[in-house]
Amino acid sequence: MVAVTAPPVDGRATEAVLRAVADALGVRVRDVRLRTGTASRDKLLAITSSLDLTTRVALLRDGAP
Repeated sequence: MVAVTAPPVDGRATEAVLRAVADALGVRVRDVRLRTGTASRDKLLAITSSLDLTTRVALLRDGAP
């Protein structure tokens, strides 16, 4: 789950989510794109990166920095 403080106006909250996910995974913002959920609290993202995201996600789940 990702929580942001940006208001849901003019796509600001969505952009904040994309930036937060990119930062957490260590990828570029342009490698994270919204697949569904433009006007919803629930969003489905696609990550296009050659990095090993499985390991990065596992570390995030375990609470590692």
